[in-house]
Amino acid sequence: MTAPPVELLTARLSLRASDPALAETTADYYRRNREAHARWSPPQADAMFSVDGQRERLAGTAAAIGAGTLVGWWLFAHEAPHHAIGQIHLSQIARGPFCNAMLGYSIDAAHEGRGLMREALEAVLADAFGRVGLHRLQANVRPENLRSLALLQRLGFEREGLAREYLFIDGGWRDHVMTAKRAPGWPADRAPT
Repeated sequence: MTAPPVELLTARLSLRASDPALAETTADYYRRNREAHARWSPPQADAMFSVDGQRERLAGTAAAIGAGTLVGWWLFAHEAPHHAIGQIHLSQIARGPFCNAMLGYSIDAAHEGRGLMREALEAVLADAFGRVGLHRLQANVRPENLRSLALLQRLGFEREGLAREYLFIDGGWRDHVMTAKRAPGWPADRAPT
């Protein structure tokens, strides 16, 4: 994996690498979306919603990026360059024969349904299968989250199964549909790099 870029650009978005300097806008993002995201995300500690908590979290993320175990992006619309409207991360990056990562993402409830997450994910997938050098990405989604499942399908993710009682979310253990996408054009006999 080559050094991560500081920014990825799309037609409508700037995707910025996770950095402690973004603590104020990321804390605001989580506060604005606390209720809207509660149905889809595990419970969060109060520190997630504070500037100091975000600064600490983003410092840890930046260290993991430097170690090559995570890639994290924050989404900003070109017309509002100081206002975070979403996030995407590739976590649990594994090398060797697995050559895989877990994909997670969320978007501001006020920006849903505009195609922004698809636009951002297309850029992140190109980076993951290009610069990062992954063979496979996994994304797990609650069966009730039809919009997210449809988005993943449009991006070429395939359903691989159902993980029963996978995560504790919204007051109970929730099933998740397991999906994955393999690097386009990766020959079956090509070893990981």
